Amino acid sequence: MEFHLTLSPEIRQHCPEYRGAAVLATVTNTPHCEALWQEIDAFTQTLRATQTADSIKQQPAIAATREAYRRLGKDPSRYRPSAEALRRRLLRGLELYRIDTLVDLINLVSLRTGYSIGGFDADKIQGTELCLGVGRAGEAFEGIGRGPLNIEGLPVYRDLTGGIGTPTSDHERTKMDVGTRRILALINGYDGDEQRLHEAAEMTQELLRKYAESDGGEVTYYG
Repeated sequence: MEFHLTLSPEIRQHCPEYRGAAVLATVTNTPHCEALWQEIDAFTQTLRATQTADSIKQQPAIAATREAYRRLGKDPSRYRPSAEALRRRLLRGLELYRIDTLVDLINLVSLRTGYSIGGFDADKIQGTELCLGVGRAGEAFEGIGRGPLNIEGLPVYRDLTGGIGTPTSDHERTKMDVGTRRILALINGYDGDEQRLHEAAEMTQELLRKYAESDGGEVTYYG
């Protein structure tokens, strides 16, 4: 089963540079992968030696996502894009949460590229149509590990049932777990840099091959 991804008129109006990549792959998830964490630890050391809180905000993909939030009426310093939040956590001397191999893998791609990436259990998504729109006032959304999240003004992917993911947090309903057998990773490129987007998609595929017993799956570009 493939997914059809579209952009709402609001996203096209306020974020005309947007380009996305979807990676759909069959996988085997595990609770932990030591080799993957060696890569995460290596990135962490480099980040802490070379970056500051101010320089993180200037990273092109992060800066573009923050600007998209402002255009849609959301304060990016209060509702941080996940890629920025992950980097800031590491700079504060904290470690990343160890969730499972698929979640940890997506986090690594997000850290390396600056893209906020949604990672979903494809079999929990309702229907095959996904539209990237804008959160509405009072729209219910249960962020993973966060509880109710105010998504008004946030970019949000919706399936037949409702919202499944924003650049700040994905929804509990479609989250991955150790039983996940198909992953849908949505890479959000608000910077419009197609080359960097392709590299992020290829990095996702490479890590899925190395650590999730996948052939890398298929990539769809949209926007």
